[in-house]
Amino acid sequence: MILPPFVELVYTLADIQQQTTASVLILTPCTTWLSMVWYKHPLTVKDLWDLNEVDKCSPIGNRFLREWKKEIAKTRLVNRILTVGDINGRAFGGTFFFAGFLKFLQDLLTFVSPQILRALIGFTANKSQPLWMGLSFAFIMFAAAFIQSCILHQYFHRCYVTGMRLRSAIIWATYRKALSLSNSARKKSTVGEIVNLMSVDAQRFMDMTTYLHTIWSAPLQIALAMYFLWQELGPSVLAGLGVLLLLVPFNAYISMKARNFQVKQMKFKDSRIKMMNEILNGVKVLKLYAWEKSFINKILGIREDELKQLLRSRLLNAIGFFAWSNAPFLVALATFATYVLSGNTLDASKAFVSISLFNILRFPIGMLPAVISSIIQASVSLQRLASFLKNEELDENNVEHSMPTKHEKQSVVIENGTFKWGVDEKQATLKNINFNVPTGSLIAVVGHVGSGKSSLVSAILGEMDKSEGNVYVKGSVAYVPQQAWMQNASIEDNILFGNDRLVGRYERSIEVCALTADLEMLPGGDQTEIGEKGINLSGGQKQRVSLARAVYSNSDVYILDDPLSAVDAHVGKHIFEQVIGHHGMLRHKTRIFVTHGVGFLPYVDKIVVLEDGDIVESGSFDELLSRRGAFADFLITYTNTEMNKPEEERIAEEELVNDELSQLPDEIRDRLKSISSQHGRSSSAGSRDSYERQRQVSFKDSLDVRSLSTVSERRSRVSTTQEDKDSILKQVKVISEKKKLIEEEKAAVGHVKLGVFIYYMKSMGWLATILILISRVAIEGCSVGSNVWLAEWSGIVNATDATRDLYLGVYGAIGASKAVVTLLSSLLLAFAAMHSARVLHSSMLFNVLKSPMSFFDTTPLGRIVNRFSKDIYVIDEIIPMIMNMFLGMVCSVISILVVICVSTPFFLIVIVPLAIVYILTQRFYVATSRQLKRLESISRSPIYSHFGESVQGVSTIRGYNVKDRFCLLNDRKVDANQMAYYPNISSNRWLAMRLEFTGNCIVLFASIFAVVGRNALPPGIVGLSISYAMQITGTLNWMVRMSSELESNIVAVERVKEYTEIEQEAQWEIEETKPDPKWPINGDVQFANYQTRYRAGLDLVLKGIDCDISAGEKIGIVGRTGAGKSSLTLALFRIIEAAEGTISIDKTDISKLGVHNLRSRITIIPQDPVLFSGTLRMNLDPFEGHSDQDLWVALENAHLKDFVQSLEKGLLHEISEGGENLSVGQRQLVCLARALLRKTQILVLDEATAAVDLETDDLIQATIRREFADCTILTIAHRLNTIMDSTRVMVLDKGRIAEFDPPPVLLSRKDSIFYSMAKDAKLVHD
Repeated sequence: MILPPFVELVYTLADIQQQTTASVLILTPCTTWLSMVWYKHPLTVKDLWDLNEVDKCSPIGNRFLREWKKEIAKTRLVNRILTVGDINGRAFGGTFFFAGFLKFLQDLLTFVSPQILRALIGFTANKSQPLWMGLSFAFIMFAAAFIQSCILHQYFHRCYVTGMRLRSAIIWATYRKALSLSNSARKKSTVGEIVNLMSVDAQRFMDMTTYLHTIWSAPLQIALAMYFLWQELGPSVLAGLGVLLLLVPFNAYISMKARNFQVKQMKFKDSRIKMMNEILNGVKVLKLYAWEKSFINKILGIREDELKQLLRSRLLNAIGFFAWSNAPFLVALATFATYVLSGNTLDASKAFVSISLFNILRFPIGMLPAVISSIIQASVSLQRLASFLKNEELDENNVEHSMPTKHEKQSVVIENGTFKWGVDEKQATLKNINFNVPTGSLIAVVGHVGSGKSSLVSAILGEMDKSEGNVYVKGSVAYVPQQAWMQNASIEDNILFGNDRLVGRYERSIEVCALTADLEMLPGGDQTEIGEKGINLSGGQKQRVSLARAVYSNSDVYILDDPLSAVDAHVGKHIFEQVIGHHGMLRHKTRIFVTHGVGFLPYVDKIVVLEDGDIVESGSFDELLSRRGAFADFLITYTNTEMNKPEEERIAEEELVNDELSQLPDEIRDRLKSISSQHGRSSSAGSRDSYERQRQVSFKDSLDVRSLSTVSERRSRVSTTQEDKDSILKQVKVISEKKKLIEEEKAAVGHVKLGVFIYYMKSMGWLATILILISRVAIEGCSVGSNVWLAEWSGIVNATDATRDLYLGVYGAIGASKAVVTLLSSLLLAFAAMHSARVLHSSMLFNVLKSPMSFFDTTPLGRIVNRFSKDIYVIDEIIPMIMNMFLGMVCSVISILVVICVSTPFFLIVIVPLAIVYILTQRFYVATSRQLKRLESISRSPIYSHFGESVQGVSTIRGYNVKDRFCLLNDRKVDANQMAYYPNISSNRWLAMRLEFTGNCIVLFASIFAVVGRNALPPGIVGLSISYAMQITGTLNWMVRMSSELESNIVAVERVKEYTEIEQEAQWEIEETKPDPKWPINGDVQFANYQTRYRAGLDLVLKGIDCDISAGEKIGIVGRTGAGKSSLTLALFRIIEAAEGTISIDKTDISKLGVHNLRSRITIIPQDPVLFSGTLRMNLDPFEGHSDQDLWVALENAHLKDFVQSLEKGLLHEISEGGENLSVGQRQLVCLARALLRKTQILVLDEATAAVDLETDDLIQATIRREFADCTILTIAHRLNTIMDSTRVMVLDKGRIAEFDPPPVLLSRKDSIFYSMAKDAKLVHD
C-alpha cells in the first residue's frame, strides 16, 4: 500500500514511539492523526500497526523462559520455593522499575501545588502585593501541573506495556506447558482451568501491574502529606495519623478474608468453565437425550457457589471502600478538631492548604486498598500459575531417537519396557515389553478390548511414563490416531500440516487415500473449511484426511492406530493396497499397524498379539496359526461370533466361513466345527417366533461378499462410499456453496447502543439503580457541604467556644452522614451487581443451550467459552467497580465546576470553550477506544479456540513433532490480540494528556480570576475555589477514563446480550400437549407429505416423505449422497423443523409436542460415545430418576456390571473429562446402558458399533436383539451390510422415498437403486 508522505511520517513516528516505549509527547501528532482517521470511519484490523519486535509474544516468552530456567536451577541448589513473581520481575523489570522512578518524581511534584496555594491565599489576603506576583503564582502552578502530567503518563504507559508483556508471557508459558503435560498432570489440570489461566488470571496480572507501584508510592505520599500538614497544623496532625494507623489492621483483616474467598471463587470458576467446555463439546448428545435441563442445573449450581464467594468478597470490599473512602474526611475531622480544641484559630490559609493536602491523601488512601485487593487476587492467580507451571511434564527421554549400533537395522525398538499412564499409578499398563520393528517392515498389532494396543502405540510415541527399559525410534514419525483429529482449517491445510505443497506428492496422497471423489463433490474442493472437530465431515472422511496427512508427511516411521476402522470394506482394501501394503505408497517405510481387521493379517510381515498389557505372541500369520496359542484363540472368538448369527444369515455366509476355516490347522478347525454344531443344536430347539425376532433384529451382512476377506468385510466400520459423502448435502445446504463454514465473529461498530446500558440496569433492578444514583448525589452533596461549611468557619474572627463547637459539630455531622450513605451505597451496589451477574449468566446459558444445532456447527466453541469466561468475569468484577467510580467522578466534576462558578463567577466566561475542548477530546477518544476494545475482544477468541483444538490433538502434535509450529501459531494469535490492545493504551495516554491539560487550564483560570477579583473575594472563598480547581485535573481525567472504560467494558454486556437474542429452537415442554408418561406405547411412525430444510432460505432437503412404519418393525434407511438420510433422523428428533407436512408417532403429531417431551421418549445410540466428567451414575441418569437397582440391571445387560463392581467407588466412580479414563469400547457400552435405562418403544441406531472391536460389537448386538426385540428400530445405514436383514429398507433419493420394501425384494430387482448401491459397495455381483 502506497501512503502519502505525511501518513508515512505518522507511521514512522509510531514505530519510533514503540521502540522508545511510547514517549507521549512524540506520539501526540501521530495518535491525534490516527484518532481523526478512526473517528471518521469505523476502525478495522487493517488500520492497526504491527507490534514492535520487543513486544511480540515469542521474544517475550523466550525472556521468561531464560529466567524460569535460572530460577529452577537456584531452587534445586538452595531448596527454595519457586516464585513466578520473581521470574517476571527479572524478565520485564527494567521498564517497570524505570516507571517507578518516574512515579517518584511525580509524587514529589504533587506537593508543589499546595505550597503555591498557600502563597495565593496569602496574596489575596495582602492587598498591597502587586498583581504580577499573583499572576506568576498562577502560571507557576500551571507549569508544575503540566510537567507533573507529562511524567505521570510516561509512568503509566510503561506500566501498561509491562502488563501487556506479562500477559503475553503467561499465555506463552501456559500454552507450551499444556502441550508438554504428563498424563497424571493432565488429570489435575482441566481445560477450563487452563483457559482461566490464559484469560482471567492473565488479565489480573495486567490490572495489577498498572498500579503495583502504589504499594510504596501511597505510603510515600501519605508520609509527605503528613509532613506538610505538620508544617500547617503542628502536632494536631498526629490525631489524623492515628486514624490512618487504626485503619491499617482493619484493612489487613478485610484483605485476608477477601483473599480466602477469592481462592474459593476461582476454584468454582474453573469447575464452571470446565463443565461448560464439556457441555459445548457434547451439545448434540445433550439435545438428542433432552438432558439440557440437568446440565443447566449443574452449571447454575456451580455458579451459585461461585457467586456466594463473590458476594462475600464484595461485601468485604464494600466495608473496606466505606472505611477508606471516608478516611480523608475522618483524618481532616480528627486533625481540625484537635487543632481548634487545642486553642488554635483555623484561618483560610491553614484550612484550605490542609484541605488540598487531604485531597492529595484521597488518592493514595483510596487506591491502597484497591491495590492490596488487586495484589491479593493476583497472588491467588500467581499461585495457580506457579502450581500449573510446576506440573510434571512428559519425559523427553522416554524415547531416544539415536538407535544403538546393535539395532542399526531396526526402526523401532523397545527393550524390557514397563509403562504406566501416570507415575503415581501402582500397576503398570504394559509389562516386560520387548518389541522390534525392522526398517521398512509392516507390523500388525492385534488383541481384545483393553489388551494394550493403543497403549503400546502411546509408549512408542513417548506418551506414557516409562518405569523400566528403553525405547528407540529412528527417524521422523507420522501418527494416525484411532479417533481422527481435525484442525479448523481447509482440507488442504489439514493434509499439508505446515509442510510446503509439492503438487505431485499432494495429488498422489489424495488419490491413494480415496479422497478424490469427495473433494470433487465438496463446495470448495480441498479449500473447503473443516469445522471444529471435523463437524462437517463424516467419520470416514476425517479418518482418510488424517491418513492423507500422514502419507504426505513422507516420514520414516508410520504409526497407524486402527486407521481402517472408519472406512468401508472396499475403501479399506483400496487404502491397504495403495498405502499400507507391500505395493502401497508407504511400501519402503516402517509401518506399525494396529487393526481389528483379521483379513489384513496374512499380508503383513509380522503380527504382535497383546493380552492384558503383555506381548504374548509374535510372528507371521502362518507361524502364529501353527502355534495354536493366543492368536488362534483370537480367530476362534471371531469365528464364534460368526456362528452366533441368526440362521438365515449364517447359511448365506457358510461358504465364506468355510473358506476361512480351511486356512486354520486341523485342531482349531475341529474346535470351530464343534462350536458350530453345538450352536446348531441349540438354535434348532428354539421356536420359530424366536428365530423370526432374531432375523428381524440382526444387523449382519446376509450376502456373499467378494473382497479382501470375509473377516475384513465383517470388520469394516462406519463408512461406505455413501457415508463418506453423507455430510456433503449438509455442507451444501448449510454453507450455500461457500468454502467457509465457520462464521467470522462480527465486531459491532459505533456507539454502544443505549439499549445495552438499559439492559444492564434492568438486570441490576430499576429500584436499586435509582437508589444508587441518588446515594451518589447525596455523597457528593455532603462532601461539598462540609467544605463550604469549612470556608464559612475559617472566615470567622475571634470565635467563641460555643461557635467553635457548633461549627465543629455540624462539620462532623455532615461527614457522618456522608459515611453512612457511602456504606449503604456500597452494599446496595454489591447486591445489585450480584443480581445482575446471576441474571445475565443464566439468561445467556439458557439461550445458548436452547439454540439450534446450526448455531454450534457455525460457531467456534472457543468463541462461546470466551463469553462464559472473560465476558462474565468483566460483568462479575470489572463493571460494578468501574460504574461506582464513574458515578463518583461525574458527581465530583459537576460539584467542582459548580463550586468554582459560584465562588468566582468570571469562570463562566471560559467554561464554554473548555467544555468544547473536553467534548471533542472525549468523542475522539471514546470512538477509538470503544472500537479497539471490540477488536481486542474478537481477536481474543481465536486464542482460546486454537488452545482447545491443540489440547484435543496434543498426541498428534507431539507425534509429528510439530509442537514448535503450533506454539508459533499461538504466538501469532496473541500478537494479533495485542495489536488491538497496544493502540488502546497509547490512546489512553493521548486522552490523559489532553484532559489534564484542560484541567490545568481550569486551575490556571480559577487562579487568575481569584487574583484579579481579590478585592471582592474573601480568602476562604479563594481557598475553596482553587482547592477544588486543583482536584479537577485528576477528577476530569478519571471521569473520562471511567466513561471510556465503562463503555469499553459494557461491550461484555453487549456480547452477552447478543447471545441472549440468538435464534431459539422450539419450546422444550408444552403442558397442554404433554403426552402420557407411557407414550409411545406402540411405536408406530407416520410421515405425511413431510418436507424440511436446514434453515430459511435454503432448498428443501426432504421433499414430501410419505410412509407408515408399524410397531416393532426394523427399518434400514439408506441412500446415495444428498438423499436425506441424516435429515430424516434430525427431523425425527426435531433437530430441524418441518417446512410442511407432519411426523406422527402413535398418531400424535410431534410438532405439537415440546421438543423435550419428544426427545425424552425416543432413544438413540449415537456413533460417537460422549461422556461427561462426573460420576458414572450421573452419566447414566443425570436426572436421578432411576434407582441403583435399575442402574445395575442396565449395566449387567450392557456387560459392564463386572467392570463397575471392580471399581473402588462403583457407580460413584469419577469419569474424567471426555471419559478419557475409559476405553472407547467401554464408553460405547455406557451409551448402551443409557439406552437400556430409557427403554423407549423407538430406537434409532446411527452405526452404534462403529468404533468398537469385534468382541464389543457382538455384546452390543446381542443385547439389542434381546432387550429391544419388540421395539421399532430405525437404523441409519452407513454400511449396507448392517441392514440386510431388516424388515424393510427405505431407499431415499434426492429427498424422496424411492423404494421401500424388504431387502430380498429390492435385490431381486436389478434396476433398483438399492441393488446398484449394493453393487457399488461390492456386496453383490452379476
